[in-house]
Amino acid sequence: MNKQSNTYTTIYIILLVLIVGIALASTSLALRDRQQANADADKMRQILAAALITPESNDVINAYGKHIVESFVVNDKGMPVEGDAFTINVAEQVKKPAAERALPVFVCLLDDGSKKYILPTYGAGLWGPIWGYIALDANGSTIYGAYFAHQGETPGLGAEIEKPAFCDKFKGLNLYKNDTFMPIAVVKAGQQPKGDEDYVDGVSGGTITSKGVGDMIDNSLSPYKAYLKTLSTK
Repeated sequence: MNKQSNTYTTIYIILLVLIVGIALASTSLALRDRQQANADADKMRQILAAALITPESNDVINAYGKHIVESFVVNDKGMPVEGDAFTINVAEQVKKPAAERALPVFVCLLDDGSKKYILPTYGAGLWGPIWGYIALDANGSTIYGAYFAHQGETPGLGAEIEKPAFCDKFKGLNLYKNDTFMPIAVVKAGQQPKGDEDYVDGVSGGTITSKGVGDMIDNSLSPYKAYLKTLSTK
């Protein structure tokens, strides 16, 4: 075949594209399990972080297996339903009406024997999604610890929600006040919420992201109020 012909050039390009495509597809398939394992380990790390547990980077799976002694799914009535708490897509669940959501719960046992109940949250910041986990004491109200993360918030501003300086503000606050469920408010520094709910100061210069955290907590945790009420009566 004439190597200078259009036919040869076309066939050569097609074969090259096929070879590269097959190579990329094979590589993707070969790495899929490892990528999923890394994603799972990172999720475990985030769940543990809400309970103030920081395992060594190469010991996340063991730490998760040691401390997360139970996980299950409930509905908005606080009743157990079928489902795998770890694999539920919280980003999809928060878009649904509360009555249709599958709500994951992770039970954490600390070294001192106390139990914490860890709930996932998901919402929107200024530039993209934000998410996190909130660990509650056994009374279903008092926050033991919180972890928040983001996809693309502005460094030094909205991105500060992932720093301990912000997350630690939630420690000791309560979701129930006078037997009424009141999600934690995130307000501009120096201001107070209109109601009696507990609150934290938002990130300076990150007003939209801070508001996003407050909205995320309200939307994500409000459907759990029936379940959390059952904890308070134990």
